[in-house]
Amino acid sequence: MSQLQDPIVLKFSYNASLNKVWSAITELDHMQKWYFDALESFEAKVGHKTSFIVMVEDRKYTHIWEVTEVIHLLKIKYNWLIAEYPGASYSMFELEQKAHQTELTVTSVVTEPFPENIPEFERESGVQGWTYLLDDSLRKYLENNPN
Repeated sequence: MSQLQDPIVLKFSYNASLNKVWSAITELDHMQKWYFDALESFEAKVGHKTSFIVMVEDRKYTHIWEVTEVIHLLKIKYNWLIAEYPGASYSMFELEQKAHQTELTVTSVVTEPFPENIPEFERESGVQGWTYLLDDSLRKYLENNPN
């Protein structure tokens, strides 16, 4: 997502309770298992900052996150920066209980453009990344961890 463009908005439904999905997206020990294993700290608390490194081939991406909004069991939002590149974005996760499922909506918004010549910053890469993380990795984690 190199340019300022329409946000990425994706919805996923899980056969899991609201509490279980909330824990998976906000508690470090769960997040390390399905999201980013390099994540060393995380708190669902406004003002919490964390950073971690992701390597893609020979490119280093130091993710810097700051939690900006938390509504317990409903919403968490955090800013994303990559130390090695200009640009900024935020990701927002919103949960809703629907019958025996929990619906998660992720919204990813670029607030300052990222470089255009790097594949990981393209919109398609963002859609594929969120789809992998939430429709594959998180789904499997929730299904394989009954508690």
